[in-house]
Amino acid sequence: MLFVISSITILYASTSGHTEYVVSVLSNLLHKKESNISIEMLRCEQAKPEDLTRSDLLILASGTWNIGGVEGQLNPLLHTFLLKDSKNINLKEKPVCIIALGDDRYYYTSRASEHLRNFIQSNNGEVFGYPLTIINEPYGQEDRIEKWADKLISLIKE
Repeated sequence: MLFVISSITILYASTSGHTEYVVSVLSNLLHKKESNISIEMLRCEQAKPEDLTRSDLLILASGTWNIGGVEGQLNPLLHTFLLKDSKNINLKEKPVCIIALGDDRYYYTSRASEHLRNFIQSNNGEVFGYPLTIINEPYGQEDRIEKWADKLISLIKE
């Protein structure tokens, strides 16, 4: 299914800088390849629930955390924003992409993807394309991000 997209919101949580690095690389690539698309990067700490519905396409990005003795959680800041602050938002079948980072030292390597998918589907959104999954350090994985960006562009162009 092809969508015509003129605006993208990339909403993310990043504490170590890894997720922010990935979405920055992605944003730069998308802007370079499709300069007619408006792209906004927004940290979840600065977001309001209505920011989830403002653009044509939403991208949610989080690392996978191991907090409270439980592996495989969302970044705690994004967890609070999505599952508490935005729990009643209706995404109105909006296409939403997933970016999940993880660490191969853990059993639930990149389970943030599953939590994001559950949020999207529980709030009447449409999971769009395949998740971008980055395992371990994102530095040096720019080609993986670029391939995903190219695939995303092919899905949103007529």
